[in-house]
Amino acid sequence: MADGWLDDLGELLSAAQRGEARRVDESGSLTSALEEIVLGAPREYTRAEVVERAGIAPEEGHRLWRALGFPEVDDADVLFTERDIEAATALRQLTEAGVLAPDEREAVGRAVAQAMSRLAEWQVGMLARIVAERAEELTPEQSLQLAAGLLPKLEHLQSYVWRRHMAATVSRFVVGRDGSSDVEPRAETWPLAVGFADMVGFTRTTRRRSAAELSEMIERFSSSTTDVIAEGHGRIVKTVGDEVLFVADDAGAAAAIALALRERVEAEPSLPRLRIGVAYGEVLVRYGDVYGEVVNIAARLTSHARPDSILVDREVAAALRDDPRFQIRPLRPLQVRGYRNLHPFLLSGAG
Repeated sequence: MADGWLDDLGELLSAAQRGEARRVDESGSLTSALEEIVLGAPREYTRAEVVERAGIAPEEGHRLWRALGFPEVDDADVLFTERDIEAATALRQLTEAGVLAPDEREAVGRAVAQAMSRLAEWQVGMLARIVAERAEELTPEQSLQLAAGLLPKLEHLQSYVWRRHMAATVSRFVVGRDGSSDVEPRAETWPLAVGFADMVGFTRTTRRRSAAELSEMIERFSSSTTDVIAEGHGRIVKTVGDEVLFVADDAGAAAAIALALRERVEAEPSLPRLRIGVAYGEVLVRYGDVYGEVVNIAARLTSHARPDSILVDREVAAALRDDPRFQIRPLRPLQVRGYRNLHPFLLSGAG
């Protein structure tokens, strides 16, 4: 690589943390060089050359590129590497093997891209922060070595976490709760308990806190909810700002998670109080997300719950009626959008 841009690498990464990278790298040469390190191969091909070498139709390649969340590129731009060809070829081979249906490839691409884009934002921000904090002690060459050295470690960590989640998911799909083997493929729709936990007054709270305080609050909320839901054998579907969406295999597990979440957050003085809603029934599980009436009901219950309270639907209440761990109290029906008479029940712990 040319030595000319090495002298400015630390400045570029530090400026990226301050949002000034475009001013520092007016020619684009530094960014291009850094991108080559990240991509792991030089840019050698146009989009037309990639689809031709991968054996897919040009229009299909265009749709897949957009599904991955990238902006439109000119057909004459040399932007792609050997890895792009390998990825496009793998998608074609998975389709030919019957693993991915042609109409599923774009949806799979969108699901993967949404997860990976958030991860990439965090990782690049972390790298920029490290370089900015150590700007005085790192030479440009050392900054480059740091960036290049971290990439394979991050990639290895991602692969490890993915494999562990794959193993856990395989167990849920193949092995029943009683330990018996169930080799029949599970449909996309099956019974689940769905819960939302929402921080009360989050918008108002953010106005009174500095960026550092807000960052700490979000981190505490994330770590607390992750710990509690994992300990309760539930799974986080997604976190959206001040709200976490989780699922559990049965109503009892979801109710226990809800109570534990409330207790854990109450013990964190920096966190706002929670309101939680839980519903149970048939749920469409698709590309890692959940859909259907049960999800909608859980969301409605959450929005109508008071601070520090947990509302559950009729199905959860019926499942917990004889469970000594919980107390269930019926409340007045709710008149909410889409449901003229939604029957909520107040959940609390026994004693």
